[in-house]
Amino acid sequence: MMKSVYDFQYEEWVEFVHEKGWKPFRAKQIFQWLYRRRVTSFDEMTDLKQEVREVLAEQFYFDTMTLIEKQVSKDGTIKFLFALKDQSMIECVLMIYDYGKTICVTSQVGCNMGCTFCASGLLKKTRDLSSGEMTAQVLEVQRHLDKTEARVSHVVVMGIGEPFDNYTQVMRFCRIVNHDLGLAIGGRHITISTCGLAPMIRQFADEQVQFNLAISLHAPNNELRSQLMPINNAYPLEDLFDAIHYYASKSNRKITFEYILLKGINDQKECAKQLMNLLKDLNAYINLIPYNNIDLTDYKSVDYKSALVFYDLLMKYHVKCTIRQKQGDDIEAACGQLRANYERKRHR
Repeated sequence: MMKSVYDFQYEEWVEFVHEKGWKPFRAKQIFQWLYRRRVTSFDEMTDLKQEVREVLAEQFYFDTMTLIEKQVSKDGTIKFLFALKDQSMIECVLMIYDYGKTICVTSQVGCNMGCTFCASGLLKKTRDLSSGEMTAQVLEVQRHLDKTEARVSHVVVMGIGEPFDNYTQVMRFCRIVNHDLGLAIGGRHITISTCGLAPMIRQFADEQVQFNLAISLHAPNNELRSQLMPINNAYPLEDLFDAIHYYASKSNRKITFEYILLKGINDQKECAKQLMNLLKDLNAYINLIPYNNIDLTDYKSVDYKSALVFYDLLMKYHVKCTIRQKQGDDIEAACGQLRANYERKRHR
């Protein structure tokens, strides 16, 4: 059975080359052709012998994607809608910040977490993505940036899907894009987000990796969080924060908490007080996110003035926080929104 070239970690290329009886440097050559020169065929690997290229072509394929739609925001944000080999639709986003260029990667086709404010869950999960399909997203965006000699500097696994529901493939993906001989995206520049799968947070803690952890929190008490995020019924805040404290004890790393500000829902003074109590013993900060309004939900974003009031409350309570710069507000920037709207139109 043929495999995607992007599914192999560097160490697996080393093992493959050894099994074939080739010189050890072939693994480095192959890896650098894939990720430094970003070729899309074995014929382009010109310093490999013809017989080597033929063996590779017999056993591997390039996990290429078809660009279906690209939306460009006035702030520089670019959203890509791709079709995979099986015609499944996924999307990823390139965001431009002062500190670099960040790609938001999708980890599943659809999502089963059911967060009521999120466009990703409008279409239920049909399958997980492979590490190769996640890697291909970064490469497609990097090829776009190659035209201006820019590079992807940061990766966040926060697109469609719950990354820790596809744990093994997500970790493989992170190791592939992190490797020094490839894209060399620093471990501290890679962030994995979860809506709160407590057992997987514990497993992630035991990995002892440099990748960052982000928690999609969005509510400071069980009653409200269960209304917004059904995962809270399986892992309520007590279980979630027990796992988070375990992670903190193992990693000593700062933890990011994502908190989407929903007008009249989770932006009251009492919510700020409850957040203070949740985070008081952690090396953490809250990323306050203005909501990207979605036609298919009734939630509304707070205005910047209201977001600043909530920010000031948290700072008064000694909770470190930032207000995320709103990106792509003039395009379908919310996770899953472009895909959901495209599929809806297609099925009409």
